[in-house]
Amino acid sequence: MSLRQSHRTLPRRVLRTKTPQNLQTNLRSHAQAAAVHDTKPPVALFGLDGTYASALYTAAAKTSSLDSTSKSLATLAEVFKKDTKLSGILSAPSLSPGDKSQIVQELQRHMGGLDKGETIKNFLKTLSDNNRLGILRDVCDKFGVLMGAARGEMELTVTSAAKLDSKLLQRLEAVVAKSEYSQGKKLKVVPKVNPDIMGGLVVEIGDRTIDLSVSSKITKMNKLLTDTL
Repeated sequence: MSLRQSHRTLPRRVLRTKTPQNLQTNLRSHAQAAAVHDTKPPVALFGLDGTYASALYTAAAKTSSLDSTSKSLATLAEVFKKDTKLSGILSAPSLSPGDKSQIVQELQRHMGGLDKGETIKNFLKTLSDNNRLGILRDVCDKFGVLMGAARGEMELTVTSAAKLDSKLLQRLEAVVAKSEYSQGKKLKVVPKVNPDIMGGLVVEIGDRTIDLSVSSKITKMNKLLTDTL
């Protein structure tokens, strides 16, 4: 049997799988699937702020601007920390379109040249058009959660009635890191202050909350007394 004849006797399906054209098609399919996977947020977030943060993550991933977007939002988060009244201003229902436009321009000014592909500029406009500027601070926090998850980090939120010193936070991080709660991941400590808890701590990691606050103990005590009486 000649080479030509043996070639003709091979199943047509086998011949197709060996052609360069089909190989290129398969490679393109795998590349497209990988690209879609890379743009998907690493963890699921809930709430309106989580929805917007996830949408922003996908948009930034598609334009390869995750790093610049993360830095831009981190800058905006610092603005919120310095100006405690800003969240209230952004949530005001009386803001006119002109007011919103000026606010967006001012927020962009704070970012300087960080917003390379104007991803944040477009996002701020979307929030403004949908009357959602009031959730911007929470979106900044949620986007940080997504970026941490993408880096293999797990956020450890520690809420106290007064600011904790760095040594205490480091000790707490070391204890949690050795526990099953960390799942062997690198921890990112996020300290928060909430006078309403009155004392003690509220520790949040992943989907777990450890409430060691004084307010929680008082609530439990009141319930116990009510049930007893």
